[in-house]
Amino acid sequence: MTQGRRTFLRLASAAGVAGVAGVAAAAGTAAPAHAPERKAKKKDGAARPRGMARGLTLLTIMRDGAPRLAARTPQGILDVVEAARALKLEGPATMDDLLQEEDGPRLEAIVKAALAGPTVVASDRGGGMFLREEAIQYGPLVTRPEKIVCVGLNYRKHAAEIGAPIPKQPVLFNKYNTTLNAHRGTVKLPVEVAKNFDYEVELVIVMGKLAKDVPEADALSYVAGYATGNDFTARDLQLETGGQWMAGKTPDGFAPLGPHLVTADQIDPDALEIECRVNGETRQSSSTSDFIFGTRQMISYISRILTLRPGDIIFTGTPEGVIQGKPKEQRVWLKPGDRVACSVGKLGELAFTLT
Repeated sequence: MTQGRRTFLRLASAAGVAGVAGVAAAAGTAAPAHAPERKAKKKDGAARPRGMARGLTLLTIMRDGAPRLAARTPQGILDVVEAARALKLEGPATMDDLLQEEDGPRLEAIVKAALAGPTVVASDRGGGMFLREEAIQYGPLVTRPEKIVCVGLNYRKHAAEIGAPIPKQPVLFNKYNTTLNAHRGTVKLPVEVAKNFDYEVELVIVMGKLAKDVPEADALSYVAGYATGNDFTARDLQLETGGQWMAGKTPDGFAPLGPHLVTADQIDPDALEIECRVNGETRQSSSTSDFIFGTRQMISYISRILTLRPGDIIFTGTPEGVIQGKPKEQRVWLKPGDRVACSVGKLGELAFTLT
């Protein structure tokens, strides 16, 4: 994607809003330090710092009919756009702006200023920069990554349950932006073309800077943060129509993601508990320590094949416990009305309903 197109997309997504946000939140042990911040030109020609945000738990909310960057704070959910307006500061209006423009320093400045001032919680009819968490509407965590890269067969016990050999290198496939879905969203099952629907809880990596031919030792320094995702799948499309993984993975809404993006400095991605529950029943329960290829290996391998850009996301594979892994006579596929909930470490519970 050219820089001109990237700028056009950023401006189009921010039409009618202006802002920036963030907030401190706990998560896990620290990943390696980020690389030094770069400088970008302001409109007046002066340089501004560029880099990834740190110490924040971020989300996308829907307000006034548009997605906005927000942050989870002790005072409530901080609406970045409203905070920027009130504080007369500039910064990213959406999660994609934050990631693709590497606008972490300005976001951190807005969060710090907002938390230092008086807390004004918005009413249900609007107004104010802080929102009650139970009152917000979640939007898709990201909406316009350049690439969604997925790694298949990346847990040893999952490979064993479906009778697949351990791969010698990461197995890659892709999804598209039309698959992206939100926390508390719905997945409309395409029952006209498929019947065998399956869940796949996954850790999702969100890239924070351009990565090409990255050494494994440095790979985590390219990560902006992590999120909970579900690589929702139509198994009959994936496996019974000539092995069309793309067809089985890419119907609309088949990539729920959220509720939070937790910045990378707070997370050890290779030691996270991971679970999926259907209608309250635990179906998957494992740890990312069962990865065949660890987070560093995945990022390094993918970056040798294609260039990863800020805002790109990587689904890292699912653990054992999927419906496909059961004996055929025990497989009860997902159906309209089922409720799916997923959790990965302290990244927050992702929940969605099937219709």
